[in-house]
Amino acid sequence: MEQLPEDFDRALCIVAHPDDLEYGAASVVARWTAQGKAVAYVLATRGEAGIDGMAPAECGPVREAEERASAAVVGVDDVRFLDHPDGLVEHGLPLRRDLAGAIRWWRPEVVVTMNHELTWFGGSVNHSDHRAVGVAALDACRDANNRWLWPELGEPSPPVQAVYVCAMDGPTHYVEVTDTIDAGVASLREHRAYIDGLGTGFDPDAFLRSNAEEAGRDVGVPAAVTFTRLSV
Repeated sequence: MEQLPEDFDRALCIVAHPDDLEYGAASVVARWTAQGKAVAYVLATRGEAGIDGMAPAECGPVREAEERASAAVVGVDDVRFLDHPDGLVEHGLPLRRDLAGAIRWWRPEVVVTMNHELTWFGGSVNHSDHRAVGVAALDACRDANNRWLWPELGEPSPPVQAVYVCAMDGPTHYVEVTDTIDAGVASLREHRAYIDGLGTGFDPDAFLRSNAEEAGRDVGVPAAVTFTRLSV
């Protein structure tokens, strides 16, 4: 694996749900904002169907608030929710249009998104929302640069230099997070209602540190987060 090049100024993180970024990528975001990079989050849903014991009308605002607090921990103030239905996100033109508009709004050099494949590391089936949003994010990077698509969304954005995908088999790049793993843990802890709703005694500290240390051993640093780089 190569060290992820950090010669960029603006990054946009695109995921399906509140808490998706906090299972690893937020530690990287903390590093980037500490370097002075501008980072924004775009979420397809508010996660309103994500807590079994909380009705969607109540859950959506709670999870939105948790995500905004979580983002602030790692230096991100710009968080957008696209209001696609949690659990029912479809890959198609409406989602591509919304994501292309977000890219034209933020004009990132780098986009970060999540595993869009059928399974997690060849094992359990990946959530359908993750798959839909991940593929649509890749499409939207190209769409946003095409002036003939959705001109009402504004001027085309500059080409995205690279997309970095979290949690995929065969990672190509890594970011050392030794100095920012504490911020990543604190960011995940902001999702209190969601973690409590799991009812499993999930420990954010143990989960994030063990994953980062395992990745770090592979690349020779104390703690790391890995990505797969794609060109669009």
